[in-house]
Amino acid sequence: MTGSERRTTQRFSMRLPLTVRWTTGAAVGETSTESRDVSSRGVYFFLQKDVKEGSAVEILLTLPNEITLAGPVRVRCLGRVQRTEPREEGAVGVVAAIERYEFLRGEEERV
Repeated sequence: MTGSERRTTQRFSMRLPLTVRWTTGAAVGETSTESRDVSSRGVYFFLQKDVKEGSAVEILLTLPNEITLAGPVRVRCLGRVQRTEPREEGAVGVVAAIERYEFLRGEEERV
């Protein structure tokens, strides 16, 4: 592992649709976006506005059949924003660490 390499799990380049909710102090935001890459410990995605490092984040995503081999699976990930980086056209790249996750089915998907 190089000095700049901090990953301990394999990262998969996947553009998955996401619903992201975050809390910074009393402010709450929610938007639809997509991932750039995903691992078992984190997600990299894009937002149109900056979010503070350390903010709580909830990410709803659907793992496709190519990964699950058993049909699409909805997952709710809870974690924290680790860092942000400015991207082109005013977008912000967000690195979120996943602290826990749960698989959703039926009525839970609409929460």
